[in-house]
Amino acid sequence: MVAASRKLLIVEDDPDTQSQLGSCFNDYDVVAAEDRVGAINELRRHEPPVVLHDVDVPHDASAVDERLATLQEIVALSPHTKVVVVTGHDDRINAVRAMGLGAHDFYHKPVDAEVLRFIVARAFRIHELEAENRRLVGLRESSPLDGIIAASEPMLKVCRMVEKVAPTTATTLLMGESGTGKELLARAIHALSPREQQPFVAINCAAIPEALLESELFGFEKGAFTGAVKQMPGKLEVADGGTLFLDEIGDMPLALQAKLLRFLQERTFERLGGRSEIAVDVRIVCATNQNLSEAIQVGQFREDLYYRISEITVEIPPVRARDGCRLLLAQYLLSRYIKQYGSAVKGFSVEAQDAVDAYAWPGNVREMENKIKGAVIMADGKFVTPEELNLPHAESAPSLNLRKVRQEAETRAICEALARSGGNISRAAELLGITRPTLYDIMQKHDIR
Repeated sequence: MVAASRKLLIVEDDPDTQSQLGSCFNDYDVVAAEDRVGAINELRRHEPPVVLHDVDVPHDASAVDERLATLQEIVALSPHTKVVVVTGHDDRINAVRAMGLGAHDFYHKPVDAEVLRFIVARAFRIHELEAENRRLVGLRESSPLDGIIAASEPMLKVCRMVEKVAPTTATTLLMGESGTGKELLARAIHALSPREQQPFVAINCAAIPEALLESELFGFEKGAFTGAVKQMPGKLEVADGGTLFLDEIGDMPLALQAKLLRFLQERTFERLGGRSEIAVDVRIVCATNQNLSEAIQVGQFREDLYYRISEITVEIPPVRARDGCRLLLAQYLLSRYIKQYGSAVKGFSVEAQDAVDAYAWPGNVREMENKIKGAVIMADGKFVTPEELNLPHAESAPSLNLRKVRQEAETRAICEALARSGGNISRAAELLGITRPTLYDIMQKHDIR
């Protein structure tokens, strides 16, 4: 992730209100301005990710217009800055006007410090995510890992494995649920290899009828069967010098598995109806969404072939297991479809972001692509809503309070260490990499007994 700035600009002309608002954010680097000129100067000097702008001026329409004009100028000068406007009690009219002028969010007085801190923290988080998204989109299009969003440890591990295995000739097996991006990673392996200038040929073993799959893979000679009116090379020959991607190899018929195993052992094959051996230099990358160990047990997959194709095995986590990736991936896809369709959509609403992060995504990346594409096409406003994504509203937004998150993480780790050590404090401290007195202090602080 890109480094996040903690600068917060508060625009408020009343010193008492300015002080009240500033006291809510002791853990931020707060700068303040009283009017439009001061706000623009501070904006240019500090480039704050978030601006808290009070537009509440009771019974003075011209003053409200001036403050909304300030908002408009801030958005024009720094379109990525998130502006949270503070309005009077139940002042819906000016809240709607502010949102129409580009405000990120609004808050009605009276000030509740806890709620206001949450809204501002969420604005900082969204700014951070969008900055990271822009960085990813800005990567050169020729990047072999283009489109692979890796902000979670499981996906970072996958990318590191791809980078290590790509320059080799090892036969690689990609395992993961449908829609997790197996072909994208196979293409990345090819693009990072010395074979990148040679063909990348993909064949889906589940999509081709069993009677045709063998001829599709190995080719055939003229007269090999009814309708074979001319010689036809198979995918193995087409991919000579490059990479052959066998998708859904778990669905390959047993008879054909034996023939593929012989090719992997000898690196030669015969076309259907042919008698001469053909040698090719092809790297094999396979993928499946099945549990091949279970398929071996029930006799649906050859054990010897499994060991041949799995010299390196890469397990791709489902989207639901990619904490930290879901919203980034959704932002990336949203940017792609906004550009593709020339849409006026600016982003996700706050509710949509919460919904994206909370949803389990059983269809993985493919489901996310379909929902976001449909939402961009059907969106009525500037921000995509959960309804347009056809997603349920999140029951609760994720906690962004760093102190609370740290406390919960420490409590979970200590409880697990105590469980593993059978309640032995010294052993638990050793597992946690801290001293026994430090563990006692943390347990007392979090009331862990």
